[in-house]
Amino acid sequence: MSETRSALFSRARLIWVVVLVVVLGGLWYLLSRSPSAPVGMMSRSAWDGPVAVRTANAEAGELSVQIKAIGTVTPLNTVTVRSRVEGELARVLFEEGQEVEKGTLLAEIDPSSYRVQLAQAEGQYQQNQAELAGAEQDLALYRDLYEQDSIARQQLTQQEALVNQLRGAMKANQAQIDSARLQLAWTRIEAPITGRLGLRNVDPGNLVSTGDTEGLVTITQMRPISVVFTIPEGQLNAVRSAVAAGKPMPVEALDRNGETVLASGRLTTLDNQIDTATGTLRLRAEFENDDNSLFPNQFVNVRLQLRTLPDAVTIPADAVQYGSRGTYVYVLRDNKAYLRPIMLGPVDGERIAVSEGLADGEPVVLEGMERLRDGRDVVVIEGDSAPPEAAAPTPRPGGRPGGGARP
Repeated sequence: MSETRSALFSRARLIWVVVLVVVLGGLWYLLSRSPSAPVGMMSRSAWDGPVAVRTANAEAGELSVQIKAIGTVTPLNTVTVRSRVEGELARVLFEEGQEVEKGTLLAEIDPSSYRVQLAQAEGQYQQNQAELAGAEQDLALYRDLYEQDSIARQQLTQQEALVNQLRGAMKANQAQIDSARLQLAWTRIEAPITGRLGLRNVDPGNLVSTGDTEGLVTITQMRPISVVFTIPEGQLNAVRSAVAAGKPMPVEALDRNGETVLASGRLTTLDNQIDTATGTLRLRAEFENDDNSLFPNQFVNVRLQLRTLPDAVTIPADAVQYGSRGTYVYVLRDNKAYLRPIMLGPVDGERIAVSEGLADGEPVVLEGMERLRDGRDVVVIEGDSAPPEAAAPTPRPGGRPGGGARP
């Protein structure tokens, strides 16, 4: 019985050995006849293929060196119109928001009491004038009598003093008349500057005085108008150098989004000190504002042009890459992309100047740099849309992309 079991066990083990040999032999046969490369090598070859890129050429031309800042539209003059005399506001002759010229009649205060004061001053003047005329006639008579030794010297001296006193009173009366006329003129409230009126603060019939803080209305000068903006302390030397050159420095005011130019003007003033709290300096630019495109207290973006570079080589700012070895771009030559270090200059909008490293007309990679490395084959894609990825099968386990790391 035990011999039979031993024989069966030996036979089963022999069958398993034969099956294993057959499987291994079949696998070796299949692998030896396969023409394709191993899985890892196939994936690596696919990722090492040409990369689809989009390019842009370096261009030589004029480049404006600018400073960008944010600012606030600030009127050159703002006046709160107040009454210079006390009284009842009789008439209001303006409309809110109206454009007025300097000297335009805006309102009137009841002038009755001021006319009475003027009449009183003029009456007192006439009275003193008559007294002075009589005193001067007496003085002439006293002088004749004194020459004839008919009166004493003291009487003549007293008459001369009286005449001088009345002459002084006449000057005082004339000053009272001028003051009364001035007070009467101030009952007519006129625009002190040319500008736009604000909202009315007082209605007719109210009593007004010189101490009213809000006043009747405000006038804001609209043309010309200014924009006050700030620049960092580090840009001060560049601005001062441009100012010292003596040439007008153009300034553009743009809308809140920085896309539309609202007005063009010129730099007029630099503040006399740096704000220690913010490390910035305030500047003022003036704009004609003939179309009223700038409104007081409006927020604007500002572009201050310092100078113009005549023959600067520029490229799109998106083409510039930044790495541990500095700034660089990928330059195309013979359908290959080569890494080239560059030195950057000023920026103008979406383009940036290259002071060293590029020549006019050289093509640089603008899109598709994620898989590039120095010397990589590329395929240039034309058009405006983003370039598609280079055709490659999805990498299997064991494969890896062939793109080199940025420097």
